[in-house]
Amino acid sequence: MRTEKLSISLPKAMVYFLQDYQEAHELNSRSEVIKKALKLLQQIELEQHYKEASKEVDSAFDITASDGLDDETW
Repeated sequence: MRTEKLSISLPKAMVYFLQDYQEAHELNSRSEVIKKALKLLQQIELEQHYKEASKEVDSAFDITASDGLDDETW
């Protein structure tokens, strides 16, 4: 994976949290903490998109979902 170096500015309280989290979870760097946080944000966004998409599903689909197959077939 290609990486790109970034520079960020954070309030002191967040820096302390970042360092404490890194130590508590035995991560090798602050970058790993930030990567973990960004993955969680991505997951939250993806879950939100799935929730929105599920609202768009036509209720008539439920009728055809099994197409006459018994539960045992699944």
